Amino acid sequence: MRILFLGGSPAPISKSSVLLNYVYQWLTQEGIEAITVRVSDFDADALINANFHHPDIKHFITQLESVDGVVVAAPVYKASYPGGLKALFDLLPERALENKVVLPLMTAGSNSHLLALDYSLKPVLGVLKAEEIISGVYACDSQIEYGNKAGDKTTEPTISAEIRSRLDQNIRAFFRAVQRRPLQIKPLQTRSSEIKSSPLLSAVGEIK
Repeated sequence: MRILFLGGSPAPISKSSVLLNYVYQWLTQEGIEAITVRVSDFDADALINANFHHPDIKHFITQLESVDGVVVAAPVYKASYPGGLKALFDLLPERALENKVVLPLMTAGSNSHLLALDYSLKPVLGVLKAEEIISGVYACDSQIEYGNKAGDKTTEPTISAEIRSRLDQNIRAFFRAVQRRPLQIKPLQTRSSEIKSSPLLSAVGEIK
């Protein structure tokens, strides 16, 4: 079982990445093969200029074709997900998520944008023909705390009990949904460090 984890935040440290790492840790303990990708990994000119033929874009499409499920996490910017993530989605084939199970995660400063998950992120996943979209998790920034560095020790990021419970429910639903469908794993020629066994985040929340 191969899962792609897509970090939609352009920032190196983000609350949405903390959620993504939680799911990553949970699923890798179940033995899944993980591919981790961040929006910031892509050439900015390729995204801004809609360069469909850029090697980064072509390789990402190949990665998507090889996986059974996708976990995507993004913050809410101006009532929607970041423009960089939208630019990436715009460069994908219409059926890029066909036969994939998708788990969406979003974070924001308050509950004011609670509907962004259902009315912003999920619709584009549907347009890309995701086979099944799990209900997903929306969390406020106040429900997530970064790890703190004190001397030589760094504490892990903390997530509120409520959000952890919702994450666990969604991860189980996602895992079962992927298990129900025939595995579609295809051979994948990887670049260095693309398929990782290490966490997406350091203890302070930075994607490695």
